[in-house]
Amino acid sequence: MFIVVNGGGKVASYLARHLIERGHDVALIEKRAAVAEKLASELPRHPLIIIGDGCDVSFQEDAGVSHADVFAAVTGDDDDNLVSCQLAKTAFGVPRAVARVNNPKNEHIFNALGIEAISSTTIIARMIEEESTIGDIRTLATLRKGNMAVVEIELPTDRCVVCDKRVADLKLPVDCVLFAIVRGEEIMTVHGDTTLQAGDVVMAFTSVEHEATLKRALTGE
Repeated sequence: MFIVVNGGGKVASYLARHLIERGHDVALIEKRAAVAEKLASELPRHPLIIIGDGCDVSFQEDAGVSHADVFAAVTGDDDDNLVSCQLAKTAFGVPRAVARVNNPKNEHIFNALGIEAISSTTIIARMIEEESTIGDIRTLATLRKGNMAVVEIELPTDRCVVCDKRVADLKLPVDCVLFAIVRGEEIMTVHGDTTLQAGDVVMAFTSVEHEATLKRALTGE
């Protein structure tokens, strides 16, 4: 897929890297020249980076929104995210527009305009209330400021290094907190005396830089 990302902060940087590493083509629009230069030096595969305002049709055109599969607005400003997504849909007919929503109260506005609104607050609430999709390890939401994420890790069914151990006794990385477990058809909150079992899907808050360390601590891989 070809994805255009509006924004150049930590959330945008993490999203772009995540997509690029999974083989997608990515372009970014960032109005701050210094931030754009930093992205150019840090991101793999040297993606196209346009210095300009993502709410301006000319900069979206330069980024190739007309042939993008997805337009993702992930700035820290809900108004900018809304306007840029609307522009991508109306001016360029992008098939899918996704926006980071910093204030959950704004979600209904985005949804009413056909824009997929992603609020970390809402996602976490849904994760607690509903069974989540089980995967090996998947970033479900990068939280505000971009340095914390919600992840899910499936414990192996054989050679489980943490099974039958209390959560309080686990040696987890700094800034990592387990908060829920999906076990079969049941979802339970985590306490210090919660005991993990093979096949559990563990949900956790973690700093982005410690995702891999958390996975090793829980799976041994």
